[in-house]
Amino acid sequence: MIKLDRVWEDASVLHIHREEPRSYYIPYADAPSARSGKRSRSPLFQTLNGAWNFRYHASVQDVTDPFYEESFNASSWDELVVPSCWQTEGYDQLHYTNVNYPIPVDPPYVPDANPAGLYVREFTVREDWTGKQVYTMFEGVNSCFYLWINGQFAGYSQGSRIPAEFNISGLIRPGTNRIAVMVLKWCDGTYLEDQDVWRFSGIFRDVYLLARDEAHVRDVFIKQDISPDHASAKLLCELETTGALDALALLQDADGTTVAKGAVRADGRSVITLEIENPVLWNAEQPYLYELFVQDGREVLRFPVGFRRIDIVDSVFRINGQAVKLKGVNRHDSHPDLGQTVPLNHMIRDLKLMKRHNVNTVRTSHYPNDPRFLELCDRMGFYVVDEADLECHGLAVSGDFHQLTRDPDWEKAFVDRAIRLVERDKNHPCVIIWSMGNESGYGRNHIAMAEWTRTRDGSRLVHYEGASRRYHGDADTEALDIESEMYPTLEYVESYGQNPDHAKPLFLCEYSHAMGNGPGDLKEYWDLFYAYPNLMGGCVWEWNDHGIRTKTPDGREYFGYGGNFGDHPNDGNFCIDGLVSPDRVPHAGLLELKQVIAPVRMEAEDLSRGTLIITNLYDFSNLSHLTFDWTLERCGEIVEQGSLGTIQAGPQESVTVIIPFQKAFPDGRCFLTLTASLCESTEWAERGEEIAFAQFEMAAEGSAAQPEQGWLTALRARPVHVAEDGAQLIVTGMDFQHVFDRTLGTFVRVSKQGVDMIAAPLTFSIWRAPTDNDRNVQRQWKDAGYHRADTKVYQVRVSEPQDDAIEMTVDFSLGGYMKHPVLHGQAVWRVDGSGEIALTTSVKLREGLPFLPRFGLQAVMPAGSEEVEYFGLGPHASYVDKRQSVRIGKYLLRVDDMFEPYIMPQENGSRYGTEWAMVTSELGMGLAFRGNAPFSFNASHYVPEDLEEAAHLHQLVKRKETIVHLDYKMSGVGSNSCGPELLEKYRLDEREFEFTIQLRPVFKEDE
Repeated sequence: MIKLDRVWEDASVLHIHREEPRSYYIPYADAPSARSGKRSRSPLFQTLNGAWNFRYHASVQDVTDPFYEESFNASSWDELVVPSCWQTEGYDQLHYTNVNYPIPVDPPYVPDANPAGLYVREFTVREDWTGKQVYTMFEGVNSCFYLWINGQFAGYSQGSRIPAEFNISGLIRPGTNRIAVMVLKWCDGTYLEDQDVWRFSGIFRDVYLLARDEAHVRDVFIKQDISPDHASAKLLCELETTGALDALALLQDADGTTVAKGAVRADGRSVITLEIENPVLWNAEQPYLYELFVQDGREVLRFPVGFRRIDIVDSVFRINGQAVKLKGVNRHDSHPDLGQTVPLNHMIRDLKLMKRHNVNTVRTSHYPNDPRFLELCDRMGFYVVDEADLECHGLAVSGDFHQLTRDPDWEKAFVDRAIRLVERDKNHPCVIIWSMGNESGYGRNHIAMAEWTRTRDGSRLVHYEGASRRYHGDADTEALDIESEMYPTLEYVESYGQNPDHAKPLFLCEYSHAMGNGPGDLKEYWDLFYAYPNLMGGCVWEWNDHGIRTKTPDGREYFGYGGNFGDHPNDGNFCIDGLVSPDRVPHAGLLELKQVIAPVRMEAEDLSRGTLIITNLYDFSNLSHLTFDWTLERCGEIVEQGSLGTIQAGPQESVTVIIPFQKAFPDGRCFLTLTASLCESTEWAERGEEIAFAQFEMAAEGSAAQPEQGWLTALRARPVHVAEDGAQLIVTGMDFQHVFDRTLGTFVRVSKQGVDMIAAPLTFSIWRAPTDNDRNVQRQWKDAGYHRADTKVYQVRVSEPQDDAIEMTVDFSLGGYMKHPVLHGQAVWRVDGSGEIALTTSVKLREGLPFLPRFGLQAVMPAGSEEVEYFGLGPHASYVDKRQSVRIGKYLLRVDDMFEPYIMPQENGSRYGTEWAMVTSELGMGLAFRGNAPFSFNASHYVPEDLEEAAHLHQLVKRKETIVHLDYKMSGVGSNSCGPELLEKYRLDEREFEFTIQLRPVFKEDE
């Protein structure tokens, strides 16, 4: 190995020759260039992004050549584009682990076989930089690195997601220069970076050079003092310079008009105070930005300024004196192809999607993001919980969770991560909360972080969930402003809200785990958040699935997760837990969140008179930017529609509106739908983007859903004929023939005009392919034998044909292999002269069993049964606890359209609240279904066992047949993959129940 100081295993050495941390900025030569925000327009900026010569070594011990020397020839090395993660470029091992460290736990030591990436490139120093101070900035390197310039050692740094800046003025020369970097995969800092992520390595964020005058403004800290009535404000520009200079500060409004200016002869530390009358305040809804230009001769620095005041009064979190609810998500840096290297357009895409789904808060879990991400949040309007690059979760399973936070030898390393977070991001108005990391225990070192942070910046709140009492850490939480919890029960949240003795507001930094088909408990949390002023809101875990795009040997593309790349230990698909897919396709859970946190609430006051109450849930905005449109539908067909236009309602105000529909309704089910949409296009959405909706039933109570021309109504009575053929009963009518098997206790053939409508016997079903949120309860389900439940027929009684119908009564049970029966039941099958089969099932469950996944009938329909029409909740999937984002209507789609492509196949696509459905071929031949009450309906090309056995979508083998599920009920999906258990009210936990469903063979065109 080359001769190196082994500082990567020394927690007391965090950097060598690294500059002190400062606020983020790019120096420009003039104000117009600075205003553009484009780095490339600055002659004082030079990117080092691009192609580098690269050599990977499985161990730093194998690095024996002095690659950093100017004479070393690296032309035979590979070429690697920077920024990038070397694992996504084909080097090393892609590895995902959540809690467990990927190395033996022996801090500060790491394995001797420590992979190393060597980077070399040449760069040219501009002629007009002669005489300037030149700095190189690394915005993100995982996990630590050594730097050489022209063969001379220039420095060392660690802290993967925090910038490291070096003054290389004394090492460069005019013309061509060489930069060499050695990145190590692990260092002592690895013990502080055990986040729930893929373990990437390399120079994964931007690298660039900055040229500065000998005397320049090194740092700026913008502080605000806003009067209580918001009528005036002072802007204190604290400057730190590297020498004596004349500094000028100009504050311009959004129109470019200078509203305040000041100057100072600065040398070291100084302050310029600007006074502003009637400042326009910043908030996430109205992100009004001023621009501050700090000029010092030949340099111009630009900073966004958003005037806002953050405080807590009577345990209520406020911004600008207004109570605010944080409607947030947790977001990791994640790209399906680039790993933790996230391009600017990818950040913009994320934020636009969030805005379109009513998200107003981002927690940068669990490290500082690219500084440009915060610039976007400033401009687009987001509250940011800015989190330090700190997590020691693996200590919780390997020993003492509080080991490092209680160790004074690690205090410097802990506090360094708070300092570099705060110093870089201190001027961003979007940052409202500093977070001291995640899941790292709680002790003296966290307290030191929080105390330093409060001393340095008292204008924001300080947060750390790891101080929760449930972790049994240090009892001293005085330096923290917020009570924070992860995945608490609703009972805990409500009890906190009801307790007037709490001085701090409660923030759920993680809740409603959105893994797979979920989350299913959003509405309950938000009912509580709105009910109690001391509840701040929370951030759903999490924004996106962390799948890595890859291919099978035969070229089929899929998203890989832990274990798919030979990585060990791994946590499987636990990184596939987002509201959007890796390529940012929204899951139904995001649509659910959008509606639950919508900033407009619409409630019925007197539907007979068309009066509704509209409540503005925005914290700062009038509703005048929205237009309200209404539609009246009868059985899924529009009968009236209109627009209310815009509505004037201030923040938190309610107004009554009247929908001018006809007061006399036609027969049948009538539903009124009111939508609120954008009047004008914005940066993040086009005009007409729906923000919220509400739906109300107008029909008289008890009226039945009737489709057009009543194909579900009883047909004229016709005779039924019954013949026996061994164990089979052949039931024949004018245009149908059904076959009932006494041995199986069910129908094995259902036909009309000789066309078979089922391809397998009708069966009862209690099993579903476990969702990710079933990962805990499924063990109980399988212990009870639910996954292997077969029907045992005890007795079949056949009635004599009466009233042009015949009945078969079946006594049966369902049970698993080597298990007592799960349930006993009686099924009464009735066939009338129209060919309709009515099934009434009475069920009694055995005591002491867990709740059922589902109970219903499964029908396997022949190949070609691809057309689906139903009346119920849609257009996307819904469950008993996940149905706020759907509305009742008549929907026409294909079977494939009902399938939800979760990366880990699981139960999906069910439609809660279905009143009738038809599944037919292209010719309209198939089955119609209805129940005596709304039921859950699904049509798929997979049986539950297909979904359960597949680990990835590409492993599913699509059946030609269509599998139809008609469920009396299905248990909710919840968020128990990491959150609390499924709420009892959403469980199918009835000990006895009765279910009626009708099946009718149809030729749709003749009905």
